[in-house]
Amino acid sequence: MKAFVFPGQGAQFVGMGRDLYEKHPLAKAYFDKADEILGFSITQTMFEGTDEALKQTRVTQPAVFLHSVITALSLGDAFQPDMVAGHSLGEFSALVAAGALSFEEGLTLVSRRAEAMQKACEAAPGTMAAIIALADDTVKQVCSEVSKDHGVCVPANFNCPGQIVISGEVAAVEAACEKLKEAGAKRALMLSVGGAFHSPLMEPAKVELEAAINAATFSTPRCPVYQNVSGQATTDTAIIKENIARQLTAPVLWTTEVQNMIAAGAKTFVECGPGKVLQGLIAKIGKGADVSVCSAAEAL
Repeated sequence: MKAFVFPGQGAQFVGMGRDLYEKHPLAKAYFDKADEILGFSITQTMFEGTDEALKQTRVTQPAVFLHSVITALSLGDAFQPDMVAGHSLGEFSALVAAGALSFEEGLTLVSRRAEAMQKACEAAPGTMAAIIALADDTVKQVCSEVSKDHGVCVPANFNCPGQIVISGEVAAVEAACEKLKEAGAKRALMLSVGGAFHSPLMEPAKVELEAAINAATFSTPRCPVYQNVSGQATTDTAIIKENIARQLTAPVLWTTEVQNMIAAGAKTFVECGPGKVLQGLIAKIGKGADVSVCSAAEAL
């Protein structure tokens, strides 16, 4: 069985998508449509902008979404998923690729999500940090302890065994990093991000996104969608809608998702989108399992 997976924010790079635009007429049509929908030339920023411009949340999220979805659509008949999943923002890419959302509504929701998250970041500044080589339970315990004295600090991304990202108020995350290093973490690295994603500080963005989600039209996807907040598969549109809103304040259970996809029979994982981040994570999660990981770009 084949699983198609879609990356999240952080996979972007200047020049992303230019090859698709120049080589595939279908891709060019979708990129041009995206410029119309968004009301600004996101393609110009993607193809020839600066790293700084591309790092703006309002640009980054639609850019990664576009590259991911258009890559999948450009595969044509080769895009035959038995299951799909996406990391954070990538879950929206997965939903569009699987037919649960139209391209237009998916892009609109991603744009609304990005704007809402940007506002939440400005209202309540926060940060994130990557914790390497420490048990999940230890990270959870330290975050809980730190939150009592320093403010919000929670596990945000369970990316693979030994790699967890924490999120919250700056002072709390800094304090947690020190305690986690004392507890045996190989590294506790502060990340250059715009805010405390997947934490309670994103609650205002969640409320705003919920309204947009409820106004959008969802269809039953062509295959099961594995979701971040549960790690479980579903084709139920009501559950899908609830979970993509909850995702903003809940942790991304990526390790659980991949483990569940492998248990359901996934033998091949194909990453659609910029970079190879998910390929690396899946290789670590599925270590010892009979699975292969590749990029959709290899087939284009």
